[in-house]
This record gives sequence, structure tokens and C-alpha cells, in this order.
Amino acid sequence: MVYKSGFAALIGRTNVGKSTLLNVLIQEKIAITSDKPQTTRNTIQGILTGDDYQVIFIDTPGIHKPKHKLSEFMIESVKKTLTEVDLIIYMAEPDAEVGPGDKYIIENLKTITTPIILVINKIDIAPYEVIDKTINEFKAQYNFKDIIPISALKNKNIDLLKHTIISYLPDGPKYFPDDYITDRPEKFIVAEIIREKILNYLEDEVPHGVYVEVNTMIERENKDILNIEAFIYCEKESHKAIIIGKNGQMLRRIGSSARNELESLFGQKIYLDLWVKVKKGWRDNLSVLRNFGYVIDKSS
Repeated sequence: MVYKSGFAALIGRTNVGKSTLLNVLIQEKIAITSDKPQTTRNTIQGILTGDDYQVIFIDTPGIHKPKHKLSEFMIESVKKTLTEVDLIIYMAEPDAEVGPGDKYIIENLKTITTPIILVINKIDIAPYEVIDKTINEFKAQYNFKDIIPISALKNKNIDLLKHTIISYLPDGPKYFPDDYITDRPEKFIVAEIIREKILNYLEDEVPHGVYVEVNTMIERENKDILNIEAFIYCEKESHKAIIIGKNGQMLRRIGSSARNELESLFGQKIYLDLWVKVKKGWRDNLSVLRNFGYVIDKSS
């Protein structure tokens, strides 16, 4: 039996639905989602395994103009990923024209020999005429191997997309056991879920200046409760006050929402202890970024 396997990168501008699509393809929530831009900071791997295939999807940060050292890391991580995968899945939205953000991405793709398929997401909220025009606009910009319109949210054309992705993979080995859905450790997933709640409940610049670090995850002796302690780092004292909220109400709201999702994920009771700390200007501090795991070696 021929076994197909390989790595497929999900790329595109911010908020085109890359993380939503990854979760739909894997059928598990492994990447956080939000209506705010730049939700994804790291490249996150999701693993889809079938009888004769294994796809390792890599969800990348949305490509945007860097505003600080953290943004630079995010863009560098995308560029590095594109040189290491077997297939690129370029996601866009139905629009009247190809904007400067997409043109910037396409110019970078012209230097890459990796097969690229275009996925037009969110077709459930656009009329057919706009979708058709978008496809023609992108065709004029680049010779994609395939173009597939989908709705990740409404699960439209997802099976077609999955079969198309598999068809472009090379013959290869099984990289991960059948029951693996991500290569990320539990602490990373927990931290991301907490950060998602912060993104959902807070506005403006505050959530983008937040980093969550899970300090400990300890099961009690009878294993009926999992104790989790996490630190929420922010850039300003004023941001700390907003995250905590009046009489601690906002922090309790964030903690309660995160705990409910974590209990569903782990299938057991969770005791979640959150602490808020200030690290001024951490997004532009290379030393702190290295400690947080955000700096990559550009020479590799």
C-alpha cells in the first residue's frame, strides 16, 4: 500500500481563518481563534492521520508588517516554514481585488518552488459573483496548482480540500503515532487557551501585549483534580489593572472561561490559579523574547 505523508503550511494575512481551518481539519481544537488580528504567534503543528496518509499541518502567524521584535519573529517563522514544507496552502477571503497585503505575500511566493494551492475561505458570507471575481483576480497574480473555495466555519468543501491536499503529498513514512493530533506539549496548549480568553474579553492593545506562561501542572494524589498555576505577563501597570479588573472580576471571568474549556479538554476537574505580572516592553526585548521561546536562529 502506498503511504502518503508530508508537511503542509497554512499561510495568509491575519484573520483569514487559518486556525479555524486547522481545527476543522484535525477535528479537535489545537489552535486558538479570535476575531482580533495576529492571534497566532507560533507555528503550531496539527496532525491528521488516515489509513494511508499523514498530513502534518503547520498553522503560521498571519503575515503583516512588523511593528516590534515579536512581529519580526512571527514573520521570520513563516518564511522559515515555507522552505521546509511539501505543500503550501495559501488562504484568502472573497474580495473585490487582491490587496497590497496579498500582493506582498504572492511576491514572496514567486521565489519558492513548493506546490501552492489557493483556498478562498468564508464563501458562506460572500455572493457567488464576488467569489468568482476573487478567484480570477488571484489567477492573474499567480499560477496556483489548485484553487478551492471553502467555508471552514460552515464545513463547506472541507472533504474536497482534504483529498486535494493528500494528493499533493509525496510517498513517505508515518512521522507520528496514530493518536497524535499535535506536537505541542500540554503546557503550551493550556497557555494558549488562557491567552484566547484574554483576547476574547479584552479590547485594544492590551491582549496583544500579553504572554501566558504555565508554571506548574500537578495532579492531586487521587487524580481527580489537576492544579494549574499560570502567569499572565503584560507590558504596563495600567494593563495589569485592566486584566485584573475591578475587585478581580475580569481575572475571575478569564479564569472561569479557561477552566471550563480545560476541564472539557482534560476530562477532569481543574483548579486554575492565575497571577498577573508586568514585564515592561517585553515585545521589543530580545532577552525576554528568547526566554519566552520567540526568537529563532536566522542562520539555520
